[in-house]
Amino acid sequence: MTTYDLTRTPLREVNQALHAPGLSGEIVIAGPQGAHSVAVGLDAPVKVTIQGHCGYYAAGMNKQAEVTIEGNAGTGVAENMMSGVVHVTGSASQSAGATGRGGLLVIGGDAGARCGISMKGIDIVVGGDTGHMTAFMAQAGRLVVRGDAGDALGDSIYETRIYLRGTARSLGADCVEKEMRPEHLEELEGLLKAAGYPDDDPASYKRFGSARTLYHFHADNSY
Repeated sequence: MTTYDLTRTPLREVNQALHAPGLSGEIVIAGPQGAHSVAVGLDAPVKVTIQGHCGYYAAGMNKQAEVTIEGNAGTGVAENMMSGVVHVTGSASQSAGATGRGGLLVIGGDAGARCGISMKGIDIVVGGDTGHMTAFMAQAGRLVVRGDAGDALGDSIYETRIYLRGTARSLGADCVEKEMRPEHLEELEGLLKAAGYPDDDPASYKRFGSARTLYHFHADNSY
């Protein structure tokens, strides 16, 4: 195990070490103190534990790595994630998992506005509530919210599937509730298990997705 202390070692030096060819094993990053861009651009099958709160874009562009943030994360955690796992034990600010293309993002607490904005294949599981515009323009992937969602859930959504256990303050344009078929219950069960919530009953969730009314021009939508 390799340990870096950001109170003693510059972040640039730590991130450079994390990009070294042939990187492997387990890495601990201590003393982040809200630093931005911690552990970004990882592309190796390593396990990274960040012991504390992070600022903007922590674990952004992650590939292959398993990153655990023991605390809260600022704007854009795991943005443009490609693969691997990012686990925030606390809460996350706005735009968590933005434009993510793959992998699994788990947020133990709440997530702010625009969680999953423009997601393109990532899976996101939020242990608590999410803010307004969750899954705005989400194109592909699955998003699970164990709590409630704010206004305009799934606004302008494409083909992302949303599973919500609580209630949404309102649904966004073109987002509707859909039937929970057996394949969706099975899919949700797998997501919950992978995120560490195996005791949740998938039947207690509702599924939301696109009504597909925005896919084609309609005169009533013009101004």
